[in-house]
Amino acid sequence: MSLDDIAHQAQPTPSIHHTEPNTMNDVIIIGGSFAGLAAALQLGRARRKVTVLDTGLPRNRFAGHSHGLLGHDHKPPLHILAEARQQLARYPTIKLVNARADSISGAIDDFSVLTGDGDSLGARRLILSFGITDQMPGVPGFAESWGTSIVPCPYCDGFEVADQHWGLVWSGPQSHQSARLFHDWTNRLTVFADGHDIPPDIQADLAHRNIPVVDGRIVEIAHHKGHITTVNLDTRRNVGVDILFAHPRNKPSASLHASLGLATADTPTGIVLKVDERRQTSMPGIYAAGDLTTPFLPSVTQASSQGAMAGIFAQQSMLV
Repeated sequence: MSLDDIAHQAQPTPSIHHTEPNTMNDVIIIGGSFAGLAAALQLGRARRKVTVLDTGLPRNRFAGHSHGLLGHDHKPPLHILAEARQQLARYPTIKLVNARADSISGAIDDFSVLTGDGDSLGARRLILSFGITDQMPGVPGFAESWGTSIVPCPYCDGFEVADQHWGLVWSGPQSHQSARLFHDWTNRLTVFADGHDIPPDIQADLAHRNIPVVDGRIVEIAHHKGHITTVNLDTRRNVGVDILFAHPRNKPSASLHASLGLATADTPTGIVLKVDERRQTSMPGIYAAGDLTTPFLPSVTQASSQGAMAGIFAQQSMLV
């Protein structure tokens, strides 16, 4: 089966259960990947009426396998999502719709969501789980290798490439922690400064750990079908590595949070939505989960857990 076939299979499709038009949902979930479907599952089991809007483009669609998710370790993420959607079909109050949410208006107990198809849907509560989009740098070969030999998370991919030669693209102070962390997987690590001025004390610590630092900016990722051969620098030096860890900038996959004026927090790679201990955003009645709210080391496990809790807290907020 090709990746295109898998992606088509994973596309959200309307549930076999139909509801009358213009009726109020208990919850509309915007984003139907791991966080959104986990929220829908909890709400469906509580017999709450839920509509999930999804475009079928999860962030990890570039990854061949998902790792670290209990019961689904080393399965293609699109296969896991397709199976999850099939399982949700047994709940008559859940409706899955392949559509984009264009705008949100209203307030708690009376939200309105306008879809890209021109439909207007009402809901008492909203859950935002539309995730983030990684912004590929303008380096030839980077985007083509993303998800194959350029990855962001050692917990997701480290075991499969343990003891190989790793590279780390320096992106800020947090990279120092990554360099220390990687020692659990490999003793062969090269840091690429990529134009950053690494403080002398950190350089000294890296030297003490026998981690070489390569100066110069990365100008090309030489690869064969997404598998890195060398990292090429503007100093005309080419360095061979087996796997490259990098953290490109990212942004929310939609701008709904901005139009609503929801509070956000800055992170080294982008912004995330602020949520409280019950996963509610700064606007009453709107909850959020998944990568959209996770500043560091996002994962399928975290997204699923946060989605489930967002669904539970949204349900509990509607009790009378």
